[in-house]
Amino acid sequence: MTFAAIICFTIAGLCGLYRLLVGPDLADRIMALDVSLISLMGAITVDSARRNDPTNLIMLAVIAIVGFTATLAGTRFIEGPSTQKETK
Repeated sequence: MTFAAIICFTIAGLCGLYRLLVGPDLADRIMALDVSLISLMGAITVDSARRNDPTNLIMLAVIAIVGFTATLAGTRFIEGPSTQKETK
């Protein structure tokens, strides 16, 4: 059962990777990066549960923080400088 879950996460990650490379605009690429990272996190979780070894679970927190930060940076870039507050 865990092998099937890892295969499904791999297929979802590859679909996200395809959209990341081919996506027509930046918003599609940001969403594809999120899908790929969440698929990677799911595969790591299933593998850790299968092996009953929690050592890789710290990597999940790092991937989640990197994905969240990348999404925020990408959306700020899409918004452009006209919507950012000026500091005096």
